[in-house]
Amino acid sequence: MITKEQITADYRSIQDEICLALEGLDGKSKFAEELWERDGGGGGRTRVIQNGNILEKGGVNFSAVHGILPDVMKKALKVDSDDFFATGVSIVIHPNHPLVPIIHMNIRYFEMPSTMAGAEPVRWFGGGIDLTPHYVFEDDARFFHQSLKSVCDRFNADFYTRFKTWADDYFYIKHREETRGIGGIFYDKLVDNEHIRLETIFEFSKALGRTFAPTYIELVNRHRNETFTEQQQLWQYLRRSRYAEFNLVYDSGTKFGLETNGRIESILMSLPPTAKWVYNYQAEAGSEEEKTLSLLKKGINWI
Repeated sequence: MITKEQITADYRSIQDEICLALEGLDGKSKFAEELWERDGGGGGRTRVIQNGNILEKGGVNFSAVHGILPDVMKKALKVDSDDFFATGVSIVIHPNHPLVPIIHMNIRYFEMPSTMAGAEPVRWFGGGIDLTPHYVFEDDARFFHQSLKSVCDRFNADFYTRFKTWADDYFYIKHREETRGIGGIFYDKLVDNEHIRLETIFEFSKALGRTFAPTYIELVNRHRNETFTEQQQLWQYLRRSRYAEFNLVYDSGTKFGLETNGRIESILMSLPPTAKWVYNYQAEAGSEEEKTLSLLKKGINWI
């Protein structure tokens, strides 16, 4: 039976692996690490890279926290227990190049004792990866989704279709009526049952974490040496503003961190270094910007 100590150790290793891969990709900047402790129990390793050759700002965070679950989170999670343990790796990368996409990944594990005497603890995994291109390139979108489907198919034939739909619904900016990007996969509260064992879900979680670096490295290298215009960079800043809106208004991870007295700098490392809100911006008819907006929809089959 897998333990929270094993899960914690493996997630910590995945953080190390991804940081090394991203430093190699950038070729200039290195991650700065800050160790922190949470009031109430646990802590983490915040790692941030800034002002690189291609990575303008990025975070690869690990945490393992425990303590008393606030009432507002008990209600949100629909649980009765007071004690909780949570560990995970969370990543957001903002490139300095408008033709290179933003990427996000999160893998996490949650555990709390059952309120029924003698019952097994509540244990579940969640996570996902999604891509937010400033400009949607259809070949890149197909490559990204195929990479995720390949990982999903190794564990369950239904995972990709199920989790892709979940991502479309989750990464949706309701007040803009557009998706945050081209989606990816998203899952939450996967538990041990007769269809899939918890150990298999854990292996899937790790495999997903380890597909992050090779997938993103390929996408970055496809475009990093292309020239871009001032207008394209303005569009990048406008798209970043949508990213910020989603994270501050809808993202459950941000809400969980804030409600459980998490470290603010680590929680908000997902926000871009520069974003712009231009009043009533309208994309020019027939432009690449208009094309990108037309592809920020739920339900697009990229494979």
